[in-house]
Amino acid sequence: MERFLYRLAQSPHANTFILKGALLLTAWQAPTSRPTLDIDLAGRTDNGLENIRTVVRSLCAIDVTEDGITFNAESVEVSRIEEDADYEGARARFDAILAGARVLLQIDVGFGDVIVPHPERLEYPTILNFPAPVLLAYPKESVVAEKLEALTVLGLINSRLKDYFDLWLLSKVYPFDGTVLAAAVEATFERRRTTIQALPIGLTEAFGRDPVRVTQWRAMRRRSPFGTAPEELLDLVAAVSAFASPLLSALAAHAEFRARWEPGGPWL
Repeated sequence: MERFLYRLAQSPHANTFILKGALLLTAWQAPTSRPTLDIDLAGRTDNGLENIRTVVRSLCAIDVTEDGITFNAESVEVSRIEEDADYEGARARFDAILAGARVLLQIDVGFGDVIVPHPERLEYPTILNFPAPVLLAYPKESVVAEKLEALTVLGLINSRLKDYFDLWLLSKVYPFDGTVLAAAVEATFERRRTTIQALPIGLTEAFGRDPVRVTQWRAMRRRSPFGTAPEELLDLVAAVSAFASPLLSALAAHAEFRARWEPGGPWL
């Protein structure tokens, strides 16, 4: 995935696609990250399937310094995702050959979301001694905002416990300016036409004690890196709520939120 990102960074499309998703934890050099088989991008281009297919094929074929991997442009297949979204996304699947082995890659491209305060340019860390990709990426504030919007909408049926892990990790490791984070949350909820709730059910004790989610979380914790998070789902939800609830409460009351969060909290 790293070498595909390098090809993107070297291409005319470098400013058209913005990195998001689980790979950001690696890009930010978080003390732990979670495994992913996908590259998630936000696209600022035509979301037509043929356009995405053309772009991905061109990225597969771009000429770069030999790095031991070949992407098969002819294998690119593109399909629709998120059929109920205002701006439908696209999923590209294609093959790569690494050391004689076939590897399947998947790229999910979303469209239409707002990014606050703005995309950031970062250097993606490399495993081997190859040139590093330098590309645009989501800011932490928009990552938090989108995950809070999702847990608000999904409520008790939310099975995306990896979002809780991400929110817990981000709040534990990084500082946040409340004014900037509030702007990101407001913009994201408004774009997705979601009402901000002072205490979404996804941040309550009821969610933390839900038997289905408790079982799911216990299973997840047996896999790296989720074992670094609180053992009980109730404690994980409480930690995320301590980070998110003061902000959401202020925004739900149409009040300013000027506090600052240092790693581990609380808001000051």
